[in-house]
Amino acid sequence: MREIILLKYGEIVLKGLNRSYFNSVLESRVKRAMKGVEGEFRYDYAQSTLCVYGDENADYDTAVEKLKKVFGVATVCRGISCEKNMDEVISRLTENLDRLIGGASTFKFEAKRSDKKFPLTSPQICAECGAAVLKARPDLKVDVISPERVITVEIRDRAAFIHGAGEKGAGGVPVGTSERAMLMLSGGIDSPVAGHMMAKRGAAIDAIYFETPPYTGEAAKEKVRALAEKLTEYCGEIYLHSVSLTEIQETLVKTCKEKLFTLLLRRFMMRAACAVGKKYNAGCVVTGESLGQVASQTMAALAVTDNAADLPVMRPCIGLDKDEIVVRARNIGTFETSILPYEDCCTVFTPRHPDTNPDLEEVLAEEAKLDVEGLLERALATDSFVRLN
Repeated sequence: MREIILLKYGEIVLKGLNRSYFNSVLESRVKRAMKGVEGEFRYDYAQSTLCVYGDENADYDTAVEKLKKVFGVATVCRGISCEKNMDEVISRLTENLDRLIGGASTFKFEAKRSDKKFPLTSPQICAECGAAVLKARPDLKVDVISPERVITVEIRDRAAFIHGAGEKGAGGVPVGTSERAMLMLSGGIDSPVAGHMMAKRGAAIDAIYFETPPYTGEAAKEKVRALAEKLTEYCGEIYLHSVSLTEIQETLVKTCKEKLFTLLLRRFMMRAACAVGKKYNAGCVVTGESLGQVASQTMAALAVTDNAADLPVMRPCIGLDKDEIVVRARNIGTFETSILPYEDCCTVFTPRHPDTNPDLEEVLAEEAKLDVEGLLERALATDSFVRLN
């Protein structure tokens, strides 16, 4: 008998001729997530499941927590591997019964007989295992409709596995199976959630943060770094870029209509994100914008902002309300950091009455007063980055 972690695949099983590619990327991501976990681990893929075996020093508790954050894994099951015969299965089952049942008073068995040469059918496996449990624990009851605990016995080609129902994994598809994306990461609640959602669809994430020294300080920058580091638990390696917009914002205040400050700034931010993104082979820019949440996120305002972009702009939070975004932020562990006080470059020169229904021609007329290329070039010259993992 030995402990085992079974990683059950989700969406990957629906892939066609390129399924082997998704399998390969997922295994690579799993191994990356396991770096630093105590013990030596071995990996074996079979029938839409990645089996993770550890040695006698393996820290299975930490391993499970890390593996639950790997995109592409639907369910993480911690269980037991043993020889493929019923005497051995029942022996290991009864030895580990307290762990498998926990505090439940009702249970049922499910059997998956991948090896069709095994002499017992799935119902027969369930019946024998159930009888053994009732003999060992007469206080328990079978409930096939709504049991408190489900125990699964899998008869595979080379071994038998016994495990509980498992814990929900991150789902989605492995990071790296889609293109790279440049996330516009602020210190707020929405943008980390947007980055997480894009990574779930396979995008490798880099991030760009806009600062306005001396109006924004190091504390704000460190907060964004902390959010990016939290995202690396799901996304893997992230390059976090910082670009200064001080000259741009001060020029807008002196030159342009106040009602358009935020929108004009957003257009510069979009240009900068696209430029940095293209330099590092990003296929799109990602923002945390939600339709109608603030003045710059009306349909008209978003259309004007997108007019300045030369990469596709992805807004995975666009149809979520704030409560839904907060729930997601709590689930991925970014919420508590996001609500810490910070200075946002977008709020430093917030207009008193922003235009919620801007006219593109008016915006372009205001930009015509500016040396757009020069301002952008000097802002991009401040780009610095740090590699997080």
